[in-house]
Amino acid sequence: MASERGTDFDSLEEMDDISDSGSDFEAQMSSMKRRKPAVSVAAARPPKRPRRKAAARLSSSPSSSPIHTPRGHSPQQQRQQQQPSLGTSRQASLRPVRRGNKGNQYISARDMYDAVCSGKSAMVTVVDDWLDSYKQSREDGLLVLINFIVQCCGCKGVVSREMFDSMQNAEIIGTLTKEFNEDSINYPLSTPGLQWKRFKASLCEFARVLVRSCQSSLLYDEYLFSSLLALLTGLSDSQVRAFRHTSTLLAIKLMSGLVDVAMTVSVQLKTNQRRYDMESSKSAEDKAYDRMEELQTTMTELRENREELSSLMNSIFRGVFVHRYRDQLPEIRAMCIEEIGVWLREDPEDFLSDGCLKYLGWTLHDKQSPVRLQCVRALQGLYQEKEFIGRLELFTSRFKERMLSMVLDKDPDVAVEVVHLLLLIQQRTEDGLREDECGHIYPLVFASHRGVASASGLFLYHKLKTLIDSDSQKKDTGGGSADFLQLLVSFYMQSEFHEHGAYLVDSLWGVAVSELRDWETMTALLLQKEGDRQDLMYEEEGALIELMVCAMRQAAEANPPVGRAQGKKILSMKDKKSQAQDKRRLTAHFIPLLPQLLAKYSADEEKVSLLLKAPLYFDLEAYSSAGRLEKCLDLLLSQVCGIVQKHTVTGVLEACARLASALCSDCYTFSSRARLMFSQLLDRLTECFNTFVNDLLQGTADEDDMYSAATALKRIAAFSSAMDLTGWKLFDPCFQLLKSRVESKDLDKELMVSALKCAAFHLLWAKVNAVSSKPTEVELRRLKKEVRSFCSVCRTCLSLGQAVIRDQAFELLCDLLLLYSVGSFRSEPALQTLAYLPSDPLRSEMAAFLLDYIFTGPEDDELAGENEEEVKISILQRKRNQLAGYCKLVIYGVLDLSAATDVFKHYSKYYRDFGDIIKETISKSKLINPVQSAKTVCLCLQQLFSEMISEDQSREELGEIKDLAKKLAMSFGIDLHRVRKPLVALHTDGIRFAFRDPKEEGPQQPNLAFLEILSEFSFKLIHQDRTLLSEFLKAECPRAALSWPSVRMYRRSLESRSSSRPTEEGGGGSERSSTPSSHDTPVAKRRRPTAKGLASSVSRGSWLDSSSIHSNLPTPALTSTAQRQQAKQVAAVHTRAKDPDKGSDLTEPVSEDEFSQAPQMRKVKPSKRRQPVLSSTRNDLDSHLTLLSLIEEDNMEEEPEIEDFESDSDHDTHFSMPSTHYTSNSLLEDLF
Repeated sequence: MASERGTDFDSLEEMDDISDSGSDFEAQMSSMKRRKPAVSVAAARPPKRPRRKAAARLSSSPSSSPIHTPRGHSPQQQRQQQQPSLGTSRQASLRPVRRGNKGNQYISARDMYDAVCSGKSAMVTVVDDWLDSYKQSREDGLLVLINFIVQCCGCKGVVSREMFDSMQNAEIIGTLTKEFNEDSINYPLSTPGLQWKRFKASLCEFARVLVRSCQSSLLYDEYLFSSLLALLTGLSDSQVRAFRHTSTLLAIKLMSGLVDVAMTVSVQLKTNQRRYDMESSKSAEDKAYDRMEELQTTMTELRENREELSSLMNSIFRGVFVHRYRDQLPEIRAMCIEEIGVWLREDPEDFLSDGCLKYLGWTLHDKQSPVRLQCVRALQGLYQEKEFIGRLELFTSRFKERMLSMVLDKDPDVAVEVVHLLLLIQQRTEDGLREDECGHIYPLVFASHRGVASASGLFLYHKLKTLIDSDSQKKDTGGGSADFLQLLVSFYMQSEFHEHGAYLVDSLWGVAVSELRDWETMTALLLQKEGDRQDLMYEEEGALIELMVCAMRQAAEANPPVGRAQGKKILSMKDKKSQAQDKRRLTAHFIPLLPQLLAKYSADEEKVSLLLKAPLYFDLEAYSSAGRLEKCLDLLLSQVCGIVQKHTVTGVLEACARLASALCSDCYTFSSRARLMFSQLLDRLTECFNTFVNDLLQGTADEDDMYSAATALKRIAAFSSAMDLTGWKLFDPCFQLLKSRVESKDLDKELMVSALKCAAFHLLWAKVNAVSSKPTEVELRRLKKEVRSFCSVCRTCLSLGQAVIRDQAFELLCDLLLLYSVGSFRSEPALQTLAYLPSDPLRSEMAAFLLDYIFTGPEDDELAGENEEEVKISILQRKRNQLAGYCKLVIYGVLDLSAATDVFKHYSKYYRDFGDIIKETISKSKLINPVQSAKTVCLCLQQLFSEMISEDQSREELGEIKDLAKKLAMSFGIDLHRVRKPLVALHTDGIRFAFRDPKEEGPQQPNLAFLEILSEFSFKLIHQDRTLLSEFLKAECPRAALSWPSVRMYRRSLESRSSSRPTEEGGGGSERSSTPSSHDTPVAKRRRPTAKGLASSVSRGSWLDSSSIHSNLPTPALTSTAQRQQAKQVAAVHTRAKDPDKGSDLTEPVSEDEFSQAPQMRKVKPSKRRQPVLSSTRNDLDSHLTLLSLIEEDNMEEEPEIEDFESDSDHDTHFSMPSTHYTSNSLLEDLF
């Protein structure tokens, strides 16, 4: 088998060594002259045998293809029998060709095209009608088929009979290329829309039906398919994308049809051979010699047919596929790889070898995700067949590493299919994947993309089931849900992704259906006694509880966890029914067992916090529907109250409060019982707190009293966030406690934070009650006084040294100011007196809090500890919440827009931490008041500039301010007419600030350098406003200062485009068209090309170098020929045409050693095509430029670089998530 592989490699490499630059089309480009008329193809009748004809003209030897060709004819005989290839052309007439015989009318090219476009006609009928015309006159029929193909390419021309008889293939294609003229930017295969999707499907069906209809006779007439494939081969090498795309699609679809026919012929040949062998094995008396002769004749004919099919397939493979699988256009590469997957699967004897598999291996490195996706899907089809596994061994060993790295593909669809492919390799191959190789896939169960996570969950599930089956065979026991759950718990604990149990459950939810819904096994494992066979360890119990609660949430809500929801999913009736059934079943199971679980784990903070979430996923109506469950409700309530009395951890208390709020809801009939139970609990807690309040206020309480009061108040504060506790009248004692503690500087964190929470939530619930009821004037005055008193205490707390108290006061203050703002009472005129506007001292304190504690780095004492990174993340999260609270006060009008200057000035410096919040605040402020927002932007820059001057800092500080100005300028958007007034207001304020009168004994014009900062906003101005601001600058600026550098720089920024006609005056301008240029020179026209070459002069007439080339020569509007040159390559791009094979950046190894051992090759250096020679005549020049306008230039479709799929980290680091960062290739892509 090794020798066979080596032969395949050598043959395929010989194919790849064929230079694309030697095509007939390029020779036509180089000479630009017509050859002498060739002998008419129609008049040349080929001999009957041998069968190697024009379709095999590219073959150098029978051994140069992976397709087996029966021996019998020498290469010299084959070359002698080649006939001139046919091409397509176009004349001035746009009428479709309609040929008839003896007055009869047959189907025309236009009729066939319309039938394919509509997608409603049966392709069998279309093909049969065309075959009727072909049988009458094969030249006329072939001409109709040629014109049909030309129309499918989007070309409106036709090939006349005169051209058909006198011109060769390359000449006709060259004529078509020069005269190609498209009306739109799309050709049929590239046009979006449902109709054109049907067109592609119909065209593929046409090719399939054509082969099937001709498989009995015309497929072997040595004329039709040989001529057709010669045409398609020539078109597939065209520089015009429409020709190349359409012809390649037809060629490979014909190849797929030929593969099917070849397999049928091979089966018939084997059947006849078996019959012949059976007949020949009989004795002489029993032999039927006439039957044997008949079988021998049939086999000879079948062998000849198989030889002809192999010749046709070989020509397509070598003439089309070998070149187009690395085409510049990703769609062409993708469909080539899709079809070779079909050939490998349908005809493994001819194709399934290392010589063909290498194309799939190389394409795994393609830069475009659709191509990689088709490649992976093709491999899936191969690995699904068990009989193919042996032939895939070398391929698997060579490209396994690449496939493992592709699980982190930037395209999630590719990553999903790769995981499925690796699962097939794991299941079907003998060696499978090693444990370290599986480690590439395991972490993806925690990925944010649900498709990737579900595919990885399927892989993990099969891996765990395999381990269970192997263990059960060794122990002769059946592996059940208990074993699966224990293995899953072990995996979760070892994954180091704790607190992500919901993501693991969601990944396995679709495959581990019975195991994750096996509530009986879960609770049995948790409630079993110590010493049992399946006794869990302490950590395993916590992990199992977390996974169990996550599974309950998934079953009850049927929603993925946060971050995995891809749009709002509407459940079907079947899903809703299944969800309701799951919810009823888990409710019936857990209601009697939950009190037992709470009792067992009541002392464990983490476990009891998780278990307290379980009732939130119950169908709580079940407590009132069955009388026997009322006892379970009483047990649950008593357990919750006991947990409240036992714990002081905030997380546990908040879980109890949420459960209490759910159970006390008025929608349940048992809510009165729950409300009574929790009211008694709160009475006891309030009594305990009130017992020590007087001692605390007088300062006579000892440590035990203070601890008792603090713990009681902490429990009350937790419940006040979820329940209305205004009836317990806790505001006054809490406020007095806060006031006395602040005055005495005796700050107890637990006590102060709890008192702040109780007082704040009292005011928040009071506002809710005031809206729902009609309070008296006395109650309103008291509430208003309480609000002001509390805000005063919070303002004092903002300057305290205790970070916990300070942060809590700021967060509560933001919420309270928003809830009691003027805007919140617009719908309640009777409550307008409750509106509270923050005082100037309070505003100052809040602004100082921003600067001192948010826009700063974490302090050293905060980072002290082992988990420094976790602390940093928690601190950043807290700061983001605080900044968001402050920004909401600005957006909702509680604070003036000028208060946002303290936020805007940090936009650049803290962009990584708070950029999204600040950007959204800027955007919202523009909607509130565009002019005032622009003035606020200017004010923040003025403040920074003033600070720079007062601190006497260097020019580096000025550069940082200019960088901030650039970022803020980009926030004004691209509709320049909409932002005219805001920008003019910004500039006028800036100019006035720059020329403000200096203070006494100060330097003259100290703010003049501010104009350099202001110039960063000039590119957003339209022409009229530039002129207006220039006049305003002259009026404000002293005459002597006009020559100063800063003033001159600002004037240049205003006048840089005044000499040229502004493009934005015609309507809503764009950011690109309105940006200032560094040059005032008008755009230069292209010079007349000379015989030595083409020269072009491009003026940089805009802020971004222009990529347009202006010409006096008419250039047709084309789809595949849009020129996109970079500014530095404008001159060079006119003298060369792009090789369509350069697009995929694939490298082809030239030996078997490189396939099996060499490192992965990423890029190819394709050979350049010969440059076309220019004629000195004007006519030749015109035709040449028109031709070049059809050719895809070097920079026409520069494909974006993709990130390297292979992780640079060590394999021990298993948990790198898929990359979602995309890199832009140009500034325009970043801007638009």
